[in-house]
Amino acid sequence: MSRRALITGITGQDGSYLAEHLLAEGYQVWGLTRGQANPRKDRVAKLIPDLSFVDGDLMDQGSLVSAVDLVQPDEVYNLGAVSFVPMSWQQPELVTEVNGTGVLRVLEAIRMVSGLGKSTGGGDGHGQIRFYQASSSEMFGKVVEAPQSERTPFHPRSPYGVAKAYGHYITQNYRESYGVFGVSGILFNHESPRRGAEFVTRKISLAVAQIKLGLQDKLLLGNLDAVRDWGFAGDYVRAMHLMLQQDRAKDYVVGTGRMHSVRDAARIAFEAADLDWEEHVVVDPALVRPAEVETLCADYGNARRELGWEPEVDFVELMRMMVESDLRQAGLERGHSELLAAAGW
Repeated sequence: MSRRALITGITGQDGSYLAEHLLAEGYQVWGLTRGQANPRKDRVAKLIPDLSFVDGDLMDQGSLVSAVDLVQPDEVYNLGAVSFVPMSWQQPELVTEVNGTGVLRVLEAIRMVSGLGKSTGGGDGHGQIRFYQASSSEMFGKVVEAPQSERTPFHPRSPYGVAKAYGHYITQNYRESYGVFGVSGILFNHESPRRGAEFVTRKISLAVAQIKLGLQDKLLLGNLDAVRDWGFAGDYVRAMHLMLQQDRAKDYVVGTGRMHSVRDAARIAFEAADLDWEEHVVVDPALVRPAEVETLCADYGNARRELGWEPEVDFVELMRMMVESDLRQAGLERGHSELLAAAGW
């Protein structure tokens, strides 16, 4: 009988890549979506026809219990979050409810459906539902060492990072208190052609496509010196799955171990379209974060040694992939608009 997986955040970049990976591994996969009409649900349903859906909301405990009870999953991946860090200063309470307390609600649903009581811990599974929590390198924040490993202390510099730290620690607590097989992947920045348009790498690749087609001229960016460890989301979902296949629950850092600046990202993306980035990029002070996280770099040695995981797509290949995808899409949309205009619409 094939294994069953439930994914929150199914309409996001990670959710879609993970669903494809698990389906390829022979799983039955359900994605959690809120009940109202959701255009993103329609898009992911067309992208992944074999995916099933179940109603649920990270802000509604009862709906999560019902979803877990209905699906009876072997594995639950909590990827649902308000994931755009700058929004966390604008709506800190919402981000805390979803990214922090939402993790607790999923864990409670698993505990209730599994019938788990108090335990001395260990998190060895006991045939119970296995849980993956999407932790974040933003928890490291004002870093005390570089690169960052599973032993590096947290000092989050945004409400987003603070909420993610709560989700990380409550997962550890349920592992130790109730014996839940719960793990957290401390993932560093990961991008793809499916990344939201508000994230800087996708913002860059979209702008390059528009500029190449003559549809815009300038790209406004914030701190060009901000440095990140960027990888490909399609690589990182493999690590998520591997974490839940181990004999004991353990948290892992996942990244590439290589740093690039926003300036590097812009240069590579514009070069992919035979453009000079300096002719088009303008620094806008309004886009600089109130408290910047400047140096994030992963020490993913444990994931390499214990999970056998390695990133396969490097940063240059990633940025080129995103630009090429956005050029294709922008060209198709432009052609569609021109056809409509010619038809008198």
